[in-house]
Amino acid sequence: MQLRKLVLPAMLSVTLLSGCSLFSGEEDVVKMSPLPTVENQFAPEVAWDTSVGSGIGDFYSNLHPAFLDGNVYAADRRGTVKAVNAQDGKEIWSIDLSEKTGFFSRNRPALLSGGLTAVGAHVYVGSEKAQVYALNTSDGSIAWQAKVAGEALSRPVVSDGLVLVHTSNGMLQALNESDGAIKWTVNLDMPSLSLRGESAPASAFGAAIVGGDNGRVSAVLMQRGQLIWQQRISQATGATEIDRLSDVDTTPVIVNGVVYALAYNGNLTALDLRSGQIMWKRELGSVNDFIVDGGRIYLVDQNDNVLALNVEGGVTLWTQTQLLHRNLTAPVLYNGSLVVGDSEGYLHWMDTDNGRFVAQQKVDSSGFQTEPVVADNKILIQAKDGTLYAITR
Repeated sequence: MQLRKLVLPAMLSVTLLSGCSLFSGEEDVVKMSPLPTVENQFAPEVAWDTSVGSGIGDFYSNLHPAFLDGNVYAADRRGTVKAVNAQDGKEIWSIDLSEKTGFFSRNRPALLSGGLTAVGAHVYVGSEKAQVYALNTSDGSIAWQAKVAGEALSRPVVSDGLVLVHTSNGMLQALNESDGAIKWTVNLDMPSLSLRGESAPASAFGAAIVGGDNGRVSAVLMQRGQLIWQQRISQATGATEIDRLSDVDTTPVIVNGVVYALAYNGNLTALDLRSGQIMWKRELGSVNDFIVDGGRIYLVDQNDNVLALNVEGGVTLWTQTQLLHRNLTAPVLYNGSLVVGDSEGYLHWMDTDNGRFVAQQKVDSSGFQTEPVVADNKILIQAKDGTLYAITR
């Protein structure tokens, strides 16, 4: 059966549910919440900004910056990768991974997609063309390039001498960190219809924990590529195909021997790391990565509610409902605030104790889609037009 991937995350409310439904034939109009009125308790400032190529445009992409040893690494979809100084945003190096087609021809875009990961002497990035690149952090030159099983839509994860890549056709692959040679491949299975996006794996105690498009969370022994356990946290139910989507596209979080995982149209679930047994679950869905910190879970659900929950049972501590359908990014914790971006280019700052707004900032007219990153006491966030911002309080 031909596998189909829906471009659904971050665009569900404005693209698929506006006007006529693609699946039910019914008219479901979902309106973006108006911008909430906020009295700023402090004034966030743009410390610097710089352009990173042409950005992602209107394409769904997980590209977001990475930080390592005082430098920031960022990329655009066409193939530009840059390193800039985290203090002032000044360029250190820039390379172009697009394919050269001839002197008078325009280069074929590299279609970079799978986030950026900076570890050791390399920065890693994947592409929709099933390529994974390891670039030298010193000058951006290619250390190695490897062909993987499918589109690399999630960020590569480096652990135990391996580079883990979860591809769009449901394969988890391990590449040698030194040369990119494929060490093993595990087929995680997938349904005929799924969201466009994949879970990046988390790693702990020699195991890779990853979500799948089939609604399961899997644990794989990293040195052998052997499946240890699988646990379903989302069941395909509902009247329409969208209702039956059960992808686990978020990155699992592992804290104190507990795996926290979150599915679309499914559950927020706490699993025992060793056995995969369910400790508790809560009916919540999302495609955005979430945070586990200080005994709390912070997340943005599929309707753009922002929630804080207790790690013991998933009890709701507070909910912020004034950003519904604003297509929020994943959240980030910064200087005592929970911060999210939206598709209109605003950053929203909330008090972690109660969810109340403490600041709001218009940053970019093209809007945000991918998660902010905290680095060097700044928030780094890349707009859809390719502008990279460093924000401070």
